[in-house]
Amino acid sequence: MIKQAPDFTLNNQNGEPVSLSDFRGNYVVLYFYPKDMTPGCTTQACNFRDDYPTYEGLDAVILGVSADDETRHTKFIAKHDLPFSLLADTEHKVCEQYGVWVLKKMFGKEYYGIERSTFLIDKEGNIVKEWRKVKVKDHNEEVKAALAELNA
Repeated sequence: MIKQAPDFTLNNQNGEPVSLSDFRGNYVVLYFYPKDMTPGCTTQACNFRDDYPTYEGLDAVILGVSADDETRHTKFIAKHDLPFSLLADTEHKVCEQYGVWVLKKMFGKEYYGIERSTFLIDKEGNIVKEWRKVKVKDHNEEVKAALAELNA
């Protein structure tokens, strides 16, 4: 199931352009999440934060993507002391490229939003593993295990 990860450029929380191709030579944990400051997204980001040294030891970079803007990302990072970049996909173009901008339903209403998903990208820019409809609880452990396998 190895396929080339679509390259993109989005602004990070500081308004600086970040391209996926900037990280060739590293593994990339590219995770898409619905919204800053919400309970599930906060838990997910903090799990990645707490294990950040492990990810660094596995030669991996973590990038979070949501439709929130740079200002909201800055507040989220400051509030939870996140050591990785959050990218602003306000027009959800990258979300659409990765197939995570989907029709959702809540309280009987339909709307488009981000389906929580993670892509593990190898050092050559190929998607080697993907998780769709992620449940936050054990997800961080699954991602670390997949990375450890690649490093074995």
